[in-house]
Amino acid sequence: VQLVDSGGGLVQAGGSLKLSCAASGTTFKANTMGWYRQAPGKQRVLVATITFSDGSTNVADSVKGRFTISGDSAKNTMYLQMNSLKPEDTAVYYCNAAFRILLRSYDYWGQGTQVTVSS
Repeated sequence: VQLVDSGGGLVQAGGSLKLSCAASGTTFKANTMGWYRQAPGKQRVLVATITFSDGSTNVADSVKGRFTISGDSAKNTMYLQMNSLKPEDTAVYYCNAAFRILLRSYDYWGQGTQVTVSS
C-alpha cells in the first residue's frame, strides 16, 4: 500500500490550503484515515480522523472550526480543508490509513507535506 499526500505550501496567516491523500496498491478499503502533523522539535500529533463505516470524524481542539476532514472510502482518498491558518499550524502534515483485515491492523503513512504559515 502506498499513501501519497500533497497540497502543502506557503501561505499567509488567515489563508487556506487543501491537503489531499490517496492510498493505492490495495483492493481493500481503509477503515479509518487521518491527518497528523509534526512541528520542528515536537512530537507528531493528531489533527483529524475520519471513520468510513459511519462517517464520523474526530478533530483536534486546536483546529476545530477551522479545519474540515472529508474522504471517499470507495477511492481510498481523504482531504483536509484548512481555513484561517495560523503560524502555529506550520508543520509537516502526514496522512495515515488504517486497514482492519481478518482481525489484524495495518497502518500506513504518507511521506508528508510541508505547510508553512507566515505571519
